[in-house]
Amino acid sequence: MKRILGALFIPFSLLSFAAYAQNDPKVVPGEYLIKFKASSGGPTIAQTKLLGKASLKAAFPGLDIMQVTMKSGPDEKASFEALKNDPDVEYIEPNYILDKAEVALNGSVERLTYEQFANSSPASTDPAVYAQSNAATGVANAWPLLSSLSAQNGKVIVAVVDTGLDRYHDVFKPLANGGTGALWVNPVEAAGQPGVDDDQNGYVDDVNGWNFITNTNNFMDDDDHGTHVAGIVVGTGQNIFARPLQESKISIMPLKFLGATGSGSTSNAIRAIYYAVNNGARVINNSWGGGSYSRSLHDAITYAYERRVLVVSAAGNYGSNNDASPMYPANYDVPSNISIASSSRYDDLSSFSNYGASTVHVASPGEYIESTVPGNTTMPMNGTSMAAPFVAGMAALAFREAPSLSGYQMKQLILGTASAKSFLNNLVYSSARIDAYEMIRTSQQMVATASTQPDYKPYYLTEQASTSGSGAAGGGCGLVKAVTHNGPGSGQGGGAGAIAVVIGLLMAPLVVWQVLRSRDPKRRRRYERFKMNSEIRVTVGDRELIGAVNTISEGGLSFNADAALEKGGIVTMRIQSPDGHEVIEVQGQVVWSEQNQAYGVQFANARQGTLAMIRDWTSGLIKSS
Repeated sequence: MKRILGALFIPFSLLSFAAYAQNDPKVVPGEYLIKFKASSGGPTIAQTKLLGKASLKAAFPGLDIMQVTMKSGPDEKASFEALKNDPDVEYIEPNYILDKAEVALNGSVERLTYEQFANSSPASTDPAVYAQSNAATGVANAWPLLSSLSAQNGKVIVAVVDTGLDRYHDVFKPLANGGTGALWVNPVEAAGQPGVDDDQNGYVDDVNGWNFITNTNNFMDDDDHGTHVAGIVVGTGQNIFARPLQESKISIMPLKFLGATGSGSTSNAIRAIYYAVNNGARVINNSWGGGSYSRSLHDAITYAYERRVLVVSAAGNYGSNNDASPMYPANYDVPSNISIASSSRYDDLSSFSNYGASTVHVASPGEYIESTVPGNTTMPMNGTSMAAPFVAGMAALAFREAPSLSGYQMKQLILGTASAKSFLNNLVYSSARIDAYEMIRTSQQMVATASTQPDYKPYYLTEQASTSGSGAAGGGCGLVKAVTHNGPGSGQGGGAGAIAVVIGLLMAPLVVWQVLRSRDPKRRRRYERFKMNSEIRVTVGDRELIGAVNTISEGGLSFNADAALEKGGIVTMRIQSPDGHEVIEVQGQVVWSEQNQAYGVQFANARQGTLAMIRDWTSGLIKSS
């Protein structure tokens, strides 16, 4: 699906909205993941079955999944269908592309050295202060409760499956070099022989982590995202801007599968997840995702559940409803997978955050989060990418206090201790934002709690995707940086193809508003409607279409265009007050009115408080019948 952005400039307010239209999923061209049925011989029959149809690119050690390639062309679809319908094949699916879940900040953002940051904000260097966000999560109040490092309360490993890590940043340096010692160490490989797979896990010299793109131990972050995420995890246990730094109570296992563009393949994400589980991670942080359902990724998350690992997944950044348009891995129903929305410092849902009363579980601060980036600097970032690692870090600290808990039990602890917020009602499952203090306090009462979790059998969605083709694009958590960046797909195996749309509402020389009132009381509208004259430019592919905005009301917005648009797209309108001091958000869907022969954005489910503010802001307008 494509990001649809627009802005309408009027003397009284600024309205911008983003909608989504389905498109083909983003995939690695010509690559597929295939699993043969165990009853038919599993991988042993692969050579015979793939002959003339596909070439083996890589095998997943111990996973019975294979990564294969097919030559692009007319035979690709036939080969895919032949393998898909082979009774010995359990499943075959495209190798989907996944994206990080970060949102660009408005304006330029400075990278600051520690000294620059300390000079600009001296109070932020106080060891007793949590300086990475202003949300009232109680994290600093929880620090005095934390147990000291000991044999009984050691470091908990958090796997940061992301763009890598700058191991040379002060925060991640060894203790002896003035750092926190947070970087995970594989003790067998660290004490072993160079060039030898000492622990026989299939990865040579994986002393501190792994790069699944290059298949080496060089996991250097070439994007900023992974280092920023890791700094948030470590920062849940101490003020990372204070000096001297304390020893970290959390170990960061950097597993790089996203490249310099912030994108990566499902195949490498799966490898990273299995690696994390098999090498001792108690928590896996996934600040990335996509809109296409992958059974192989579902199996990887299930594997983590079976081994009692907590999986923390970003809900996505499109302001869309995950109940209707799923994001993965956030939407997998695995009992230890927790989906995280982003909240503001005021404990309402961030304007960019995905939501879902059934499928998004809890909110966490994700706006203007200050953290580490490569080059021994710091900068703020936005996104559910930033909200998820705060939960992951707090979960790791709680696991230290109650080490016997399963990932499922930790998820219940997070939800059970979260602070209820009215602004989150019907937007996340818990209607709450994480409460760090209550979480740690309660975990210390669960030291003797036995590890339990319910039985889980995956319910696999029907795979509807066919061949990858060439130039296919698709859904990921993505970045809200460019108006044509891909957004989430259908989530049901890929979804249908559709047009990509970018809408811009431009200021007309004169913008005229008036209330449209029916003289017949029986036909009176539910909402007072304001008429306006403003040009609209609609970009469909490489064509620019011209239309006009007709009306706007509390119920929505209508417009004409000289070409058909995709209906049903999720829409977010951000409205700035006349004085510029307040911004609110209202959501809806693109609809078509046959009677009026116009497109509309319908806001049937908008919050009453939001609509009341719109009424207040437009109360000074001149009304006419």
